[in-house]
Amino acid sequence: MQAPAPKRAVRAAFDKAADHYDAVAAVQRAACDRLLDLATGQGFQPGRVLDAGCGTGYALPGLRRRFPAAELLALDFAPAMLRRHPAGLARPLCADLEHLPLADGCLDAIWSSYALQWCAPGRAFPELARGLRPGGQLWIATLGPGTLAELRDAFRQVDDAEHVLPFQPPEAVIAAVEAAGLRVLARERATLRAWAPDLRRLLADIKTLGAHQTGAARRKPLGKSAWARLQAAYEPHRCAEGLPASYDTFWLIAEKRP
Repeated sequence: MQAPAPKRAVRAAFDKAADHYDAVAAVQRAACDRLLDLATGQGFQPGRVLDAGCGTGYALPGLRRRFPAAELLALDFAPAMLRRHPAGLARPLCADLEHLPLADGCLDAIWSSYALQWCAPGRAFPELARGLRPGGQLWIATLGPGTLAELRDAFRQVDDAEHVLPFQPPEAVIAAVEAAGLRVLARERATLRAWAPDLRRLLADIKTLGAHQTGAARRKPLGKSAWARLQAAYEPHRCAEGLPASYDTFWLIAEKRP
């Protein structure tokens, strides 16, 4: 199992991306919207909810509408992301979700959308479970191994380097969730796609979203010949909407066992 990207690199990427993140985050918004439907479909009414890895706070207005009486906490380890939040919706916490600055069992629900793929499952899920009260719920959306498959395949025509982080399969996520003392209530998987008119724009959007972090050593920019091969390898994926970037998305609802 490959380790996730170094936290310092991920934090720097999201701090840098904060001002432009929302402009290219259509897939991230779609993942949040679906997670909100799944979470509220449980008929659960939490009194205190943590958004773990909240980014620019897109989920917060939806959580406030669906759970108007709940206290909302919003945690992210990129300070620039927290500064983008809607005012007054949640109490901000600048911290790592693998090390919650919260007491045991103080949360009724934890929401996390497109954040846990940057974490080690064996550290993240026990920590999230620690923060939940017995009977509390975990609501997550994370990325699976099919994410950016087109980009991974195209780069194989250029070199042997790992250009895309190999995200964890759902089976590994479920195993980590259950090992942390949580019971799976619902799960769903689908591929969401973003589109761009050309490869240069597609890569710029992916970089803005932080999904380019792999943990590998810094590489030199591609030369003209390698760039031409990469463009040629990606072009067969083109559809009427443009060039696609696939996000293999896994949603999961779980409950902390008594």
